[in-house]
Amino acid sequence: MASRNPARPLSPHLQVYKWGPHMLVSILHRVTGSGMATVGSLLLVWWLAAIAAGDQAYATFVDVFTTDTGGLNILGYIVAVGLTLSLFQHMMTGIRHMVLDIGAGYELKRNKMGALATMVASVALTIVFWLYMGIK
Repeated sequence: MASRNPARPLSPHLQVYKWGPHMLVSILHRVTGSGMATVGSLLLVWWLAAIAAGDQAYATFVDVFTTDTGGLNILGYIVAVGLTLSLFQHMMTGIRHMVLDIGAGYELKRNKMGALATMVASVALTIVFWLYMGIK
């Protein structure tokens, strides 16, 4: 039977670390990647199935996300803006990881600023994108 040795070192856990933006960005990178893959795949499959099923099924798909005037309804905005924000957040953290991979940005202050910059840039890019698209 294994004995409990109190001198044995413990694995670091969330309670040991001080929460910081670098941790949030790491988690956001994984969540946005998984979210885009899941939501994007489901929408693609639904869209393809609607096209294959005929005009009525495709009209139902379009009606879920748009209004009568052709603009997005509230569900359409939530899905579209959410996917856009996810795309830009994932892209910005990917660029940050490329910088880290070349060995730059590991200093604590620079790492924290880089993490914050990814979040600010992703929100700014999302706003600029939707302003460019001319929100209806």
